[in-house]
Amino acid sequence: METATNFSAKDVMKLREKTGLGMMDCKEALATNGGDPAKAEEWLKAKLKGKMDTRTERTTAEGRVGVMIKGSDAAIVEVQTETDFTARNPEFAAMVQDVLTAVLKQPAGEVQADAAMTKRVDDVRIKTGENMRFVRGEHLQGGSFGSYVHHDGKRGAIVQVEGGAVDADTLSGICMHIVAHVPPPVAVSAEDMPAAELENVRQAGVAEAKESGKPEDIAKKIAEGKVRKYLEENTLLNQMYVKDPSGKKSVKDVLPKGVKIVKFVRYTLGG
Repeated sequence: METATNFSAKDVMKLREKTGLGMMDCKEALATNGGDPAKAEEWLKAKLKGKMDTRTERTTAEGRVGVMIKGSDAAIVEVQTETDFTARNPEFAAMVQDVLTAVLKQPAGEVQADAAMTKRVDDVRIKTGENMRFVRGEHLQGGSFGSYVHHDGKRGAIVQVEGGAVDADTLSGICMHIVAHVPPPVAVSAEDMPAAELENVRQAGVAEAKESGKPEDIAKKIAEGKVRKYLEENTLLNQMYVKDPSGKKSVKDVLPKGVKIVKFVRYTLGG
């Protein structure tokens, strides 16, 4: 039961400042936990997390894409929330950075949220009263990296290269291209394009040509032309570089000799 000796109004204010929760919630937490601020904070999180867990059906249509590079490691994540207002909140942005740090501690590859990431998201979820969730993340390892996140935080990319020196501006520019180009690249080069994807393009080309009355042999040639065009438009190295004002350079033209793009990862919020 609450007593005057358990805690003071100053204690309530401190807990409120730390958690961002209401005065009455903080006062109840301190009263329930004998004025112990650490126990009160944990009690609040446990209590309000239960309330928040009943709201997980709320749509999380906003959020942020974040990237982080540390030496020969890089991470990209998507964390969603309900409103753009919260997504632009400095606390939400700080949480995304903490999640990125946690992703870098995981093995290379696609990453699922662990207990530490979930707790960090829950801390902000409870404080804001909005539903939010870790959607996806990936840890890349080896070589050098460039990155770009659009100013609204809703699109971002990482590119991984090896084989030689390349300046940061070039790598950042390539990532900007990956984010901005329409259509977005599907693969680095023709060799990396999924065979099933090319076969779909090929079969669609044959079917279209036949429908227009072309014989089988001509339809196949037309389809192969469509495959070549598809590769030009959808492989990163062959796309026309969006930052070249002349419109004549492809992405491979801006790469220094000997530098190879190993992989790229592009995230679009909700995509």
